[in-house]
Amino acid sequence: MDILGEIGLIFGICLAGEGIAAILPVAFPASVISMILLMALLLSGVIKTRHIQRVSGFLTANMAFVFLPACVSVMEHADVLLPRIVPVFLICFLTTPLVYLATAWTVQGMMALRRRKEREHA
Repeated sequence: MDILGEIGLIFGICLAGEGIAAILPVAFPASVISMILLMALLLSGVIKTRHIQRVSGFLTANMAFVFLPACVSVMEHADVLLPRIVPVFLICFLTTPLVYLATAWTVQGMMALRRRKEREHA
């Protein structure tokens, strides 16, 4: 698939996520709906990884540009954050290792589960 087709596919899924979020009776982020929709399409085999490989590689390589607006917004609201900077930094420094540990344990658990299933099938 050409790059424009891959971009169209990604944007189409994002548009579908926006539509689903608009008709839901509760507020739910359209970006999360779009990611769930993309995951479901990839897991079901409707979309193959090769269909979005180049565009997803480009987006991953240039991820810093995606976070730039959020960083600018944080800088614009510095007057609100500065009085609470110690609790914010404390939360960041305490939760970061917890996220790393939870991720590592999850990966190790999934690898052990995969090895067990491979031994059962062998």
